[in-house]
Amino acid sequence: MIDVIRAGLLTTIQDLGRHGYRHLGVAMGGALDRLSLEVGNRLVGNRPDAAGLEITFGPTVLRFLRATRVAITGTEFGATLDGKPVYSWWSLPVQAGQELVLQAAKRGMRGYVCIAGGIDVLPMLGSRSTDLAGHFGGLGGRALRDGDRLPVGAPPQRGHLGFTPEAPEFGVKAPAWCKFVLVHEPLRRGRHPSGVPWAVPIRVLQGPEYDSFTEEAHESFWSDEWLVTPNSNRMGYRLAGTELKRTRKNDLLSHAVLPGTIQVPPNGQPIVLMSDAQTTGGYPKIGAVIQADLWKLAQVRLNAAIRFIPTTPYEARQALLEERTYLRQIDAAIAMHEERCARQPAVAAL
Repeated sequence: MIDVIRAGLLTTIQDLGRHGYRHLGVAMGGALDRLSLEVGNRLVGNRPDAAGLEITFGPTVLRFLRATRVAITGTEFGATLDGKPVYSWWSLPVQAGQELVLQAAKRGMRGYVCIAGGIDVLPMLGSRSTDLAGHFGGLGGRALRDGDRLPVGAPPQRGHLGFTPEAPEFGVKAPAWCKFVLVHEPLRRGRHPSGVPWAVPIRVLQGPEYDSFTEEAHESFWSDEWLVTPNSNRMGYRLAGTELKRTRKNDLLSHAVLPGTIQVPPNGQPIVLMSDAQTTGGYPKIGAVIQADLWKLAQVRLNAAIRFIPTTPYEARQALLEERTYLRQIDAAIAMHEERCARQPAVAAL
């Protein structure tokens, strides 16, 4: 069990989401930064789709009631374990009674705490993810509160010596330090005139209604920087910038939408749909964020800027393949760690 001493601004239980129910109007949900959750689960010996904690900005305090292992991924929190600094992207042994303190995020927006065995709440429609709009999944369909107690599943089976509470710490390279996250665009330095850092590049495919927008809208969409407004949430990022106008203002029938879809309502300000988005919509779709960049978008802070980079379906598939290669490299590194841990008892016996 884990005691939630301080829940923070918005902490929810999330896994990789619900699949196969969109035709019934059920949102996919799940972690907004899926890559961070997958890496965190690998670091504690879980399946990649195990449930962990998605912490939005923090601060958060957790107390562990039994010895286990944890991993913090996503943004950097300046975390401490019983007052001792610990770092993101590391697999950390935790003893019974210790407290993990995560301060407010230093950069980025979301972090993930994965625990060996995963958060063991009741699955709903094949997932433990919290659907805040539908009020189901997770812990009572809501964000965590101070004083909550979370059940944890059985730790990895015997034989996984690298993930026991006695095994040494180990870490992996964060995605931000890897070449596969780089986006080819002109290098820019300094700060945006508004005072915020330069915009985060997000790769986008043209949407079905792209040609219904004016040439000026096309130019603004690709060249302007878009601020993520405070009116954004897990359902969608509402952006502020130049009004995107259409040449034809004909109404559209309600149609299927997916996370990453960029809709443009009548006010001309784009909305990027996120994991908890509705399954249908009637606004024109000017573009779609590629799957490999959705986790980057999830880490953009409110009032920060993004910039859309045109890409092709081939480039989008290649970006996803590079991400999967990164995860396979982590799997190989963890296998080497387990092999070293398995040899240590034999060496000690000699």
